Amino acid sequence: MTLEATVSMGWVNTVIDAARRLGVGDTVLLETAGLPAQALAWERWPIDFITRLWHAAERCTHDPGFGLKVGTGVRPASIDAVSFAMQSAATLREAITLVQKYQRLISDGGRFQMLPGSRGTWIVYHPRQGRLAFSPHQIEAVLSAVVSLTDWIAGSAVRPVRVQFSQARLGPVRGYREVFGCPVDFEQAFSGLLVSHEMLDKPLPQADPALAQVHEQYNAGRLAALEKGAVSAEDLRQWLVARVGPTLPRRAEAAGALGISERTLARRLETQGYTFNSLLDEVRQELALAAVRESRQSLVDIALSLGFAEPSTFYRAFHRWTGMPPARWRKLEAV
Repeated sequence: MTLEATVSMGWVNTVIDAARRLGVGDTVLLETAGLPAQALAWERWPIDFITRLWHAAERCTHDPGFGLKVGTGVRPASIDAVSFAMQSAATLREAITLVQKYQRLISDGGRFQMLPGSRGTWIVYHPRQGRLAFSPHQIEAVLSAVVSLTDWIAGSAVRPVRVQFSQARLGPVRGYREVFGCPVDFEQAFSGLLVSHEMLDKPLPQADPALAQVHEQYNAGRLAALEKGAVSAEDLRQWLVARVGPTLPRRAEAAGALGISERTLARRLETQGYTFNSLLDEVRQELALAAVRESRQSLVDIALSLGFAEPSTFYRAFHRWTGMPPARWRKLEAV
């Protein structure tokens, strides 16, 4: 069991790239989302981090079609090796089955379900958000990404029979029709695409059973490693970064999220040279330095946002971290 739902950097970078194409730089986007710059070097992000990124992109781009633009900009690299397994599959139906099987490698933020019917098969997306409510743009991006990837796999345009969203329309109807090429309904019971059986069962041009088996073994190995559940200090560090606030996360909370005892968590961290409190202190230092250097918040507000009961406690901790008071450190960093 892992600490929490996470998402691959391939999907994160798809969002960042789309914002960049609309003139929003990485630094501005991350600062608006309240995320540390070093998060770009991580292998996976907590689900709430990418949700914050989506909401920041909404505010920065002011584009009602941002989610659709992200989805249409999806490329094989966005879903890593899963895309190559899909390409080697015999049919689109088989390729989508592979996405269902290896969804976690892309993101824990949702799952796909296939519901066959008389007119075709509904490919239904069930989002799985974290503590923060998903941006509706996230759902639009997923469904438009399905169309982009199936076009790439099939080598030609794959047009759904119908598309529907459980949420309200965000932009002009024209934008949805351009992306999906079919009628689109809103405020329905679920979000999904209806694809004809003929399209789903048509042989793919690059189907390769031998190569498909290689990709299957590779993805199965990666999934097993992801689900192994070995707790690393870096796992816990990222979990803490996402949760440090006016109320600090506790060791019991982390152990509960992992389904292990506090004692077991302590032992696993000890083998890596850490304790829960030492990691928490490192994370608060990291967030404090970033906030003092990069934000215009008052020092009192920063102290409270990092769970310090009194500003004086924050000032003492900051002096311990840097050897000087936060106001002086901020002034030196601004030079």
